[in-house]
Amino acid sequence: MTPPSTGSGRTSPWWSPPTSSLDDAYTFGAIAAANALSDIYAMGAQPLMAVNLVAFPIKELGPSVLAEILRGGLDKVREAGIDVLGGHSIDDREPKYGLAVTGTVHPDRVRRNRGGRPGDRLVLTKPLGTGVISTAIKHQVAPPASAAAAIEGMLRLNRDAADAMATVEVHAATDVSGFGLLGHLHYLARASGLAARVEVASVPLLPGAEMLADAGEVPGGTRSNERFLASRVRWPVDLPAARQILLCDAQTSGGLLLAVPATAAAPLMAALQARRVAASVIGELTEGEAGSIVVT
Repeated sequence: MTPPSTGSGRTSPWWSPPTSSLDDAYTFGAIAAANALSDIYAMGAQPLMAVNLVAFPIKELGPSVLAEILRGGLDKVREAGIDVLGGHSIDDREPKYGLAVTGTVHPDRVRRNRGGRPGDRLVLTKPLGTGVISTAIKHQVAPPASAAAAIEGMLRLNRDAADAMATVEVHAATDVSGFGLLGHLHYLARASGLAARVEVASVPLLPGAEMLADAGEVPGGTRSNERFLASRVRWPVDLPAARQILLCDAQTSGGLLLAVPATAAAPLMAALQARRVAASVIGELTEGEAGSIVVT
């Protein structure tokens, strides 16, 4: 079962209906809701309401599984301070669940995934690796600590990161989801007419993610991202393959990627730290071929 992209690109599956418990279904629903809310937070907006979107094989999986998915989504939506005002459902062989979320923001405060400027620092607010670890969870080979860290990260709303973002000047912003860190950075840089540089040592990773990537626990979406980025990214010749995979890893409910003036980087990091958001400065936007990325 795959959380919806909500306009941000492919995501990676971690919930497998035939072998999952009701607890898994509840967590899936909560993660899907957090994922849907991220687009609102990435634009600097405040959510107002949500509508459930469900495709579900009710005869095969039963109403109790669906009820837990919806309960998980509702609890997460209420954590965001809003409510679910109805929804739409169809019978479908493959379970799908997501939300359409409506929010509000002053026109002068909208954050878009374009508008970056040369010298902007790039700030990432969640570690990478949920795609790889989710695949390992599905295959029942994820170390407990890795699974717990990935699920905790996917469940965390980007609300605190968005609140911190509102305290400084931000030139461009996006959430990191199915196209992976470098995929979303490519689109942000291209739309800004700029190139980008990423310091690989500064990119935070979930515990165990590199080991699992090295073991081949890589979702199809991540492989697609690698192929797409092959001509758009210049990699260090000595970069381990697992690290390259993680920079392309298809994320579910990932963090925010923010392009801010160099003078705003320290105040932003302080605001994030005050809200217990473990963010990192991972690189910068530069002059160069639009959308190209250099990993150093």
